[in-house]
Amino acid sequence: MIDFFPPVLVFILGAILIPFLRGWVRSAYMLFLPVAAMVVLTGIPHGTYTVMPFLDGELLMRFDKLSNVFGYAFITITFIAVIYAMHLKNTGEQTAAIIYAGSALGVVYAGDLLSLFVFWEMLTLSAAFIIWSNRTQKAQGAGFRYLLVHIFGGLCLLVGIILHVQQTGSLGFDYIGVNGVASYLMLLGVAVNTAIPPLHAWLTDSYPEASVTGTIFLSVFTTKTAVYVMARAFPGAEILIVLGAVMTVFPIFYAVLENDLRRVLCYSLINQIGFMVVGIGVGTSLAVNGAAAQAFVHIIFKSLLFMSVGAVLYRTGTALATDLGGLYKTMPITMVFCVIGAASISAFPLFSAFATKSMIMSAVGYESLTVVWLLMLFASAGVFHHAGIKIPYFTFFSHDSGRRPKEAPLNMLIAMGLAAFICIFVGVYPQPLYNLLPFPVDYAPYTANHVVTQLLLLFSASLAFGILMYTRYYPPELRSVNLDVDWFYRKAAPAVIKVAGAPVAAFSAWLGHFFLQKIPQFLIRFGQNPSALVKVTLEYLTMPFRSQECRVQIMEDYRTVKVSCESYVLKPWSISAAITFVTLFLAIYLFVYYVY
Repeated sequence: MIDFFPPVLVFILGAILIPFLRGWVRSAYMLFLPVAAMVVLTGIPHGTYTVMPFLDGELLMRFDKLSNVFGYAFITITFIAVIYAMHLKNTGEQTAAIIYAGSALGVVYAGDLLSLFVFWEMLTLSAAFIIWSNRTQKAQGAGFRYLLVHIFGGLCLLVGIILHVQQTGSLGFDYIGVNGVASYLMLLGVAVNTAIPPLHAWLTDSYPEASVTGTIFLSVFTTKTAVYVMARAFPGAEILIVLGAVMTVFPIFYAVLENDLRRVLCYSLINQIGFMVVGIGVGTSLAVNGAAAQAFVHIIFKSLLFMSVGAVLYRTGTALATDLGGLYKTMPITMVFCVIGAASISAFPLFSAFATKSMIMSAVGYESLTVVWLLMLFASAGVFHHAGIKIPYFTFFSHDSGRRPKEAPLNMLIAMGLAAFICIFVGVYPQPLYNLLPFPVDYAPYTANHVVTQLLLLFSASLAFGILMYTRYYPPELRSVNLDVDWFYRKAAPAVIKVAGAPVAAFSAWLGHFFLQKIPQFLIRFGQNPSALVKVTLEYLTMPFRSQECRVQIMEDYRTVKVSCESYVLKPWSISAAITFVTLFLAIYLFVYYVY
């Protein structure tokens, strides 16, 4: 057992009081929770501890350097997001968000597969409630689709865990590798949460339908917990290199075409997760360090971008690029924070991703994965296009939309300021982050070669964007809906249900009629005149072998027996039918028990 209160329970149990508090007291209490969790976490020595008994086992917590990288990031962004959402009055969303954050901590500190699965499912449920908290029809549909997709992923993970335990006899959550059906099922369950294509559309479908504040929480935890599980259980799995490389490239094209800026950021999120997945697939200490470091900074700068676009949405009521532009005149502070987030995700020197993404790129280069390295280089230029330029350009500059909204509320500005400070601090002085990483770091990001190469890449991408805009070859922002693989369960699934629904409903009605009416009626008749009914039934079954005269007589006898019992056939499941059914069930049970 442990002699401290785990940071996981600080969030999950602490969330219970949120609905009962009001005003500034609730805000102060919600700020207290991540502060308390951080204080507790910094005082926990590395090791594995029993938290509580659960079913026939125990929930175990493990604290080491890999889990702490994600734990510190999760608690930090929770504190920032609570400040950002301080104006929110929806206690349901606030409670779900804190439980969501606590469940994410539960995943990264899970000491065994049982604990992992429990918190994994809590993560799914709380995320669905965050989506539904927006209380729109689109949010309701997106929440249900999110839940169905992640239930599928959770079932794959559960079946994989069961098979793994049967094979190994252990619930240990350490390196598993990809070496059989069990591991492939577990990897598939985790891959759903990382939004690996073609299992990615749930992210772009659901996140933009959540509230301004709900999207901040959603953008952090689900995908990063999956990255952590991959880094813990599947480092060096070569299949992840291929999948991750695809993830870095394909979202770029959707992001360029997309009009909804929050959906642009969702595609950008998939792109960034791809870099982490590649790093985990390479599996070297530098690559895993790079993936963990990139996850840490991505949590901060992606939240900053979602917060800046969310502030615009909060003030203007829209996040469509076609409806925005010229907002730098009345929202200059938000604009500055957005540019900092854009510079960070684009890996400008002196901004956070410059010190982390290059670790992954270098690790890929050291392994001589030339094609993958080139794809990631192309993806890096694409990131600058759709997140580094498109988001701030079409939001704050571009054409003048004529909108003159107020600057973002003070609490939003404070939250964005804290995130922006971290982005710059890590970019300028990355050593404190390097000290948190799971393996010793011997890496210097600010070499002349690296700085010059990155600046040339960014300059080339900027020049390409300018030429495309000047020649009008850059895809214009249109009020349109881009089709993704979610089309299959948005359109195809209802069509399948419509085609298959009628026969399934008819079969269900027949089953109900048979079990709730025919069987009880038969049992009642059997109870009233068993010998006559048995005799007539046997004769009825032998009718094909009888003469025509005998068939007529048998049918007459059957109708006579049926009519003689009609007065006793009242309602399905009458008392006599129920007693007869229970008696027969008991007799069958005793027969099977004593014979077998």
